[in-house]
Amino acid sequence: MITEATQARFAREVAKYPADQKQSAVMACLTIVQQELGWVSPESEAVIADVLNMPQIAVHEVTTFYNMYNQKPMGKYKLNVCTNLPCQLRDGYQALHHLEAKLGIKMGETTADGMFTLQQSECLGACADAPVMLVNDRCMCSLMTNAKLDELVDGLRAAEGQV
Repeated sequence: MITEATQARFAREVAKYPADQKQSAVMACLTIVQQELGWVSPESEAVIADVLNMPQIAVHEVTTFYNMYNQKPMGKYKLNVCTNLPCQLRDGYQALHHLEAKLGIKMGETTADGMFTLQQSECLGACADAPVMLVNDRCMCSLMTNAKLDELVDGLRAAEGQV
């Protein structure tokens, strides 16, 4: 499951720290696994624990603490909608419910075609642009009206040839 290329990436991250502080690379190793597999499985946590000489539960604690690590397979596009207070006050929940209706799923679910996973998110740090959402943990989308949400989803579907 963990390829030699992945192990080489782990080694590059571990090398950034003193030998007795290898566990400092845990977040980088989790990110590498997620980039390559799309999620962090218990098996990959075990490999990371072995590489970093730390208990597997300690790796799992990091995985579960941060919502950026997927603990199950996700859709190709993970849509995290902020529903923290500033976004709530500017229709964050409305945005989440609009996407639920458009995609035909509830928060936390993935569409049957495996294309979209919809999640609620804590503060994304762009309160002035509320409501905001994060696509695939990398692309911040601001001032998300229903029209902009529709445009985003329709554009992603079109890019995949699923109009």
